[in-house]
Amino acid sequence: MTPLKSSKEAYWKKNLKILGVLLTVWFTVSFGFGILLVEPLNHIRIGGFKLGFWFAQQGAIYAFVVLIFIYVYKMNKLDKEFDVNEQ
Repeated sequence: MTPLKSSKEAYWKKNLKILGVLLTVWFTVSFGFGILLVEPLNHIRIGGFKLGFWFAQQGAIYAFVVLIFIYVYKMNKLDKEFDVNEQ
Protein backbone atom coordinates (compact mmCIF):
# COMPACT_ATOMS: atom_id res chain seq x y z
CA MET A 1 0.00 0.00 0.00
CA THR A 2 1.43 3.35 -1.00
CA PRO A 3 1.62 6.25 1.46
CA LEU A 4 -0.71 8.27 -0.79
CA LYS A 5 -3.36 5.54 -0.74
CA SER A 6 -3.17 5.15 3.03
CA SER A 7 -3.47 8.92 3.41
CA LYS A 8 -6.58 8.93 1.22
CA GLU A 9 -8.08 6.09 3.23
CA ALA A 10 -7.40 7.88 6.52
CA TYR A 11 -8.98 11.05 5.12
CA TRP A 12 -12.04 9.12 3.96
CA LYS A 13 -12.42 7.31 7.30
CA LYS A 14 -12.34 10.61 9.21
CA ASN A 15 -14.80 12.11 6.73
CA LEU A 16 -17.19 9.19 7.25
CA LYS A 17 -16.86 9.51 11.02
CA ILE A 18 -17.81 13.21 10.85
CA LEU A 19 -20.76 12.39 8.56
CA GLY A 20 -21.90 9.57 10.83
CA VAL A 21 -21.92 11.75 13.93
CA LEU A 22 -23.70 14.65 12.23
CA LEU A 23 -26.31 12.39 10.59
CA THR A 24 -26.97 10.75 13.95
CA VAL A 25 -27.56 14.15 15.54
CA TRP A 26 -29.80 15.17 12.64
CA PHE A 27 -31.81 11.94 12.87
CA THR A 28 -32.19 12.27 16.63
CA VAL A 29 -33.40 15.86 16.40
CA SER A 30 -35.70 15.50 13.39
CA PHE A 31 -37.14 12.01 13.77
CA GLY A 32 -36.56 11.39 17.46
CA PHE A 33 -37.59 14.74 18.95
CA GLY A 34 -40.00 15.74 16.18
CA ILE A 35 -41.90 12.45 15.84
CA LEU A 36 -41.09 9.74 18.37
CA LEU A 37 -40.69 11.85 21.51
CA VAL A 38 -43.19 14.57 20.63
CA GLU A 39 -45.72 13.65 23.35
CA PRO A 40 -43.28 13.66 26.30
CA LEU A 41 -41.67 16.87 24.99
CA ASN A 42 -45.06 18.56 24.70
CA HIS A 43 -45.25 18.69 28.51
CA ILE A 44 -42.42 21.25 28.41
CA ARG A 45 -43.27 24.75 27.23
CA ILE A 46 -40.83 27.34 25.93
CA GLY A 47 -42.14 30.78 25.03
CA GLY A 48 -45.71 29.50 25.23
CA PHE A 49 -45.14 26.73 22.68
CA LYS A 50 -44.98 23.01 23.37
CA LEU A 51 -41.39 21.77 22.93
CA GLY A 52 -42.41 18.75 20.83
CA PHE A 53 -44.34 20.97 18.46
CA TRP A 54 -41.40 23.37 18.24
CA PHE A 55 -38.96 20.57 17.33
CA ALA A 56 -41.35 19.21 14.71
CA GLN A 57 -41.95 22.60 13.10
CA GLN A 58 -38.76 24.63 13.56
CA GLY A 59 -36.19 22.93 15.75
CA ALA A 60 -35.25 20.31 13.19
CA ILE A 61 -34.69 22.97 10.54
CA TYR A 62 -32.52 25.08 12.86
CA ALA A 63 -30.54 22.01 13.87
CA PHE A 64 -30.01 21.08 10.20
CA VAL A 65 -28.67 24.55 9.35
CA VAL A 66 -26.33 24.46 12.37
CA LEU A 67 -25.12 20.99 11.30
CA ILE A 68 -24.29 22.35 7.84
CA PHE A 69 -22.04 25.01 9.37
CA ILE A 70 -20.43 22.45 11.69
CA TYR A 71 -19.78 20.17 8.70
CA VAL A 72 -18.15 22.97 6.73
CA TYR A 73 -15.95 23.89 9.70
CA LYS A 74 -14.93 20.28 10.39
CA MET A 75 -14.22 19.52 6.72
CA ASN A 76 -12.09 22.66 6.30
CA LYS A 77 -10.12 21.57 9.35
CA LEU A 78 -9.79 18.02 7.96
CA ASP A 79 -8.73 19.34 4.56
CA LYS A 80 -5.97 21.38 6.17
CA GLU A 81 -4.86 18.39 8.22
CA PHE A 82 -4.44 16.26 5.08
CA ASP A 83 -3.21 19.17 2.95
CA VAL A 84 -6.05 19.00 0.44
CA ASN A 85 -7.52 22.42 1.17
CA GLU A 86 -8.46 24.68 -1.71
CA GLN A 87 -6.50 27.75 -0.61
